[in-house]
Amino acid sequence: QVHLVESGGGLVQAGDSLNISCLASGSSINNFGMGWFRQAPGKEREFVGVSWNDNSDNTIYADSVKGRFTISRDNAKKVVTLQMSSLKLDDSAVYYCVAKTGPGDAYVWGQGTQVTVSS
Repeated sequence: QVHLVESGGGLVQAGDSLNISCLASGSSINNFGMGWFRQAPGKEREFVGVSWNDNSDNTIYADSVKGRFTISRDNAKKVVTLQMSSLKLDDSAVYYCVAKTGPGDAYVWGQGTQVTVSS
């Protein structure tokens, strides 16, 4: 089973940029959909974006982050990166990496990394 560990979260100011990463172990991620969700206090977990394969062009983003967030991946290193720019207060959340390992498989989740955007 693939295991996912996020890193890179922290405290930033509105308008700043921040990259967070997901390191996978246990399985190749070459054929996995790799994506990100986030959850803010008092809110439901929401979709951020997904990369369906190692081509970052094959991505889907939530409307709330389109144009600001970019998912990239290095399958050889088993790393998926979420590049975030023009961060807003509403981007504050715990960000979770997720892997979709197959069409009939449940999502595999990381433990999350906190991103806090302040004024």
